[in-house]
Amino acid sequence: MVIWKCIDIADNERAFLFRRNRFVRVLEAGRYRVMRLAGKTRVEIHDISDVLFKRPNAKFLLNSHAEKLEPYIESHELTDTQVGLLYRDGHLADILPPGTFLPVWKSVEQVRVDIVDISEHYTIDEKLVRLLGRGSKVGKTTVAASAVHYIEVPDEYVGLLTVNGKLEQRLAPGSYGFWKYNRSIGVQLVDLRLQTVEVGGQEILTKDRVSLRINLSASYKVLDPERVVLKLGNYAEFIYRELQLRLREAVGTRSLDELLEDKDSLNVGIVSNVREKLAHYGIEIGTVGVKDIILPGDMKQILNQVVEAQKESEANLIKRREETQAMRSLHNTAKMMENSPVLMRLKELEALERVTERIGNISVYGGLDGVLNDLVKLRPSATSP
Repeated sequence: MVIWKCIDIADNERAFLFRRNRFVRVLEAGRYRVMRLAGKTRVEIHDISDVLFKRPNAKFLLNSHAEKLEPYIESHELTDTQVGLLYRDGHLADILPPGTFLPVWKSVEQVRVDIVDISEHYTIDEKLVRLLGRGSKVGKTTVAASAVHYIEVPDEYVGLLTVNGKLEQRLAPGSYGFWKYNRSIGVQLVDLRLQTVEVGGQEILTKDRVSLRINLSASYKVLDPERVVLKLGNYAEFIYRELQLRLREAVGTRSLDELLEDKDSLNVGIVSNVREKLAHYGIEIGTVGVKDIILPGDMKQILNQVVEAQKESEANLIKRREETQAMRSLHNTAKMMENSPVLMRLKELEALERVTERIGNISVYGGLDGVLNDLVKLRPSATSP
C-alpha cells in the first residue's frame, strides 16, 4: 500500500493543502510528499499567472486564515459608494463596481486599486475620461459601458445634464464622463445653430372653398436651451405643429385672389402669430415663407382662361389706343397741309421719293418741271391769277 503521495507545484502555481476539509497551509513551487495515512488529504492547485484569486468562498478563507494567506494574497474591498480602478503594471485594466471584493496574488504583477468616492461627486476626471472614452481597451468593454456615461458635445451645441430626472448643469462643447452607479444619468444635446423646418403637402381650403396644396419653409434658433428642454418634450415637432396650424388659419381667412395677389401678407401673418408663442419657450423664429401654392387641375385651366382673356382685353385696349392716336396725328397733319401749300408740296415730294424707290427706270418728258409738276399730282394744280 502506498503511504506517500508526491505532488509537483509549478513556478506559476500555488497549492492549498487541506486535511479533513480543513485548511493547513500554502504550498509554493516545488515537490512535496504528502502522507495519505494522516487523514483525508486534499491539494487544491491555483494558477497565479492570472493574478486574480478566484475561489467561491475566497473572502471567508482569507478572513479565517489571514496570517497564513497574508504573504501570498492581498484583497481590496469597496463600499457601496465607491468605484475602483484596477491597474496592472501601471495600465488601467478594469473598473470595479461598488461593493466589489477583489483578492489578488502577490508578487506576480504590480497591482493597484484607485478608489473613487461617488457618494456625492459623479463627474469623472478629464484625464480619465480620455482613457475610458476612447483611449484604453477598458473603455471599449461592456463593463465601461455599464459604468460610465460618456458624451461628446460638439461645437455650436450645448449639453443639458440631468441626474435622477433633475436638470443639474449646462455642458459646453467638449468630452465628459459620469459614473452611472447609484444614479440615473442623462445628457440631451441641443443644437444652437440656425435650423430650418419644412411644412409640406398641406391640403387647405381657402375662404372661397378652393382646395390648395401649400408648402411652407421656416427657420428658427434655440436661445434658451434649458427652457426648451424643460417646457417642451420635442421642440422640433412643436414648431412644426405650430407652423402648420398658423398656416391653416391664415389661408382659411383669405380668398384665392387675395393669396395669389399678395403672398407676403400670408408670410407676415404666420410670423406674427408664431413668434410670440415660440419666444415664450426660448425659441426665436426667423424667416417664414410660402414656397409653393399648387392649384387643382381644373382650377389651373380656369385661371389660365381668365388670364388669357385679361391679356386679350389689354391687347385690344392698347391697339385701340394706338389707332386713336394715329388718327389724331393724321387729322392734325391734314389740317396743317390744308393751310400751307408749301407743306403740301413737300408731302408730294416725299410720296414721289417713296415711289421712285420701287421703280428701276423713269422716262422724263418736259425736263425737271415735268417731273415736279406732271409726274405726280395729288390734287388739281392751282391756276395762276
